[in-house]
Amino acid sequence: MKIVEPSFEIQDDLDRSSLAVRLEACGRVCYKSEDKITEDSAIPFVTKVSAHGHNSVLEMAVATFDVTCRPALLAQLFACQPRFLIIDPTPAGCIVTGSIRAYREISLQHCDNPIVNGILAVLHGKTSYLFEGVFSADKVLPREPGLDIRKMSLSEVENMPMPLLRRHRHVGVRFIVNRAVTHELVRHRPCSFLQESQRYCRYSQDKFGNQVTFIKPVFFEKGTAEYSLWQQAMEETERLYLQLLETSTPQAARTVLPNSCKTEIIMYCNISEWKHIFSLRTTQAAEPSMREIMIPLAAEFRKRYPLL
Repeated sequence: MKIVEPSFEIQDDLDRSSLAVRLEACGRVCYKSEDKITEDSAIPFVTKVSAHGHNSVLEMAVATFDVTCRPALLAQLFACQPRFLIIDPTPAGCIVTGSIRAYREISLQHCDNPIVNGILAVLHGKTSYLFEGVFSADKVLPREPGLDIRKMSLSEVENMPMPLLRRHRHVGVRFIVNRAVTHELVRHRPCSFLQESQRYCRYSQDKFGNQVTFIKPVFFEKGTAEYSLWQQAMEETERLYLQLLETSTPQAARTVLPNSCKTEIIMYCNISEWKHIFSLRTTQAAEPSMREIMIPLAAEFRKRYPLL
């Protein structure tokens, strides 16, 4: 049995990688298969994920576009009410941000919209492997007069005025916490999540140290009678879990695992939503295990985004 402290990692460095690299790094957290990442593994991994319909992985990367267009084209875009896109008008047109999953799904409904089609054409030209089966070069429409679509770099997004930055800059955070905390995190519906899967992870394997890892409880001080009782319960849980693995699958054995189990989860959303999360999860009324991780995370966010 292993006991660890909760922790977090803001994924700023990963945001500066390619879309495929970002998607693979996040997607492999679910199966704890990071050891399979190589220089050439990202595109095959993402292509396989897309083909199997594991769409939640495709929510872990966004692309932002600066669109110049006539007002009539902007009106057409708003009229089709594309789901899961963030759209803000600008004097010359609009700024559009969406996840790869959002762009893939919109391609099936609004491919004939000039702005949507133009965005998909740009994405397909750079990352065709992300759109196999949903968009191809033969679906690209002739460019409308006055329509110009340019994919923005991360540095350009980060130099936006604060109101636009809050809506279009997405930030991922990798948490190592107990499963009670993740039960609350996933209630934030505007966010995307990928979580370590107890269904597939077999903690008796060498890569897990042949043991179950638990998060140190914030409620009990080490050395107290309460902490001793908690530790005894975790030791017994681990024993039963490992015994069940001898005759059953991980998805069956996991039924005895408690909320104290360590889990990894990636939470991905824009800065505006992070601000809302911190307003709820750092107050005195918040659950203590949540406050334990969210208070230092909020402080780190404000260092990086002072006007948060």
